[in-house]
Amino acid sequence: MTTAFPPLPISSVALKELRVRDDAGNPPRPYPDGEGGAPLRCCLRSSTSGERIALLSYAPLRRWASRTGADPGAYDEQGPVFVHAEDCGGPAGEHLGYPWARPGALRVLRRYDSRGHITGGRLLELPDDAQAAFAQALAEAFADPGTAQVHVRAVEYGCYHFRVDRP
Repeated sequence: MTTAFPPLPISSVALKELRVRDDAGNPPRPYPDGEGGAPLRCCLRSSTSGERIALLSYAPLRRWASRTGADPGAYDEQGPVFVHAEDCGGPAGEHLGYPWARPGALRVLRRYDSRGHITGGRLLELPDDAQAAFAQALAEAFADPGTAQVHVRAVEYGCYHFRVDRP
């Protein structure tokens, strides 16, 4: 599946750093996933039972701002993300669609400008055709010429899922 707005995993450069010390300053604590199903932000898929994963603190805007010179100020958030404990090579193959897009899930799409400031947001309850709903919501977000990127988060826990950059 190809989309105009591909979801982006956490970059390999950031993952290398996070696997040493996360954005809260803590060393990782890898463990074998006993159940599977953790949303892995390194490869945009769910974990399987037995995989070694880690729960890390990640600050997506802070890392983006350090590369671009932006200043997100108070919008600089950090929160928990699951990643593979070791390098997994990222998403497999071509873009496979929007991850964790099960019908009924609640997602918030936050729009950010080139400064890293929030310029809007949208609550999205995923319907049966979740892929199409994401595509439509992202098209609406990028219809605003000031939108530089969109972060997709889970409403239930507020967790960062992935980023989409302006095409």
